Amino acid sequence: MDVVRHQPNQGWIEVIVGSMFSGKSEELIRRLRRAQIARQKVQIFKPTVDSRYADDHIVSHSEMRIPSRAVGSSRALLDLVEADTEVVGIDEGQFFDQDLPAVCNELADQGKRVIVAGLDQDYLGKPFEPMPQLLAIAEYITKTLAICMVCGNPANHTQRLVLSGDRVLLGAQGTYEARCRACFDPTLAQENPKAQSPNPKSQLTQPKSQKI
Repeated sequence: MDVVRHQPNQGWIEVIVGSMFSGKSEELIRRLRRAQIARQKVQIFKPTVDSRYADDHIVSHSEMRIPSRAVGSSRALLDLVEADTEVVGIDEGQFFDQDLPAVCNELADQGKRVIVAGLDQDYLGKPFEPMPQLLAIAEYITKTLAICMVCGNPANHTQRLVLSGDRVLLGAQGTYEARCRACFDPTLAQENPKAQSPNPKSQLTQPKSQKI
């Protein structure tokens, strides 16, 4: 989805949500690159906690990348946005604090186009704050779907493949995979040695030390 600005100083919020491996970051990067091609001033941010691929770039699982700045909080992000910036891109919105919706609202009220990508559900299939609050206030919402690694149907869930009860556990392939509604099992990642994955290729393991 591409949005054309109709009036000067009219801002809005766009939210891109879905499971892991559904192309959220790719869609965010695509929109930001188009804004740059249109010679709009763009600033791009990511949370400091997400350093899986690079500290100074947003990187998709398919290796698309765009330079970004890591910030520790929503308010720190707000302080870094310059007055003449027209488009603000934010990746991994679920890793920000509860002030993110208010910050996005403030930026949109300043006339900026704000684009946020993030997971809408955690590994238990529960709403992943603050993304639900952003969905409620956004003018435009895009829901991306992955491919279920068990049956091949459209996937809306992120299946954790390691034993951990931590809500935030960074990882990629081998730590998570996409699952459809029927194949998703939130109990697999809980401390239950008898739990068996419906995908014979998916084996539960203990998380590696670098995961958080």
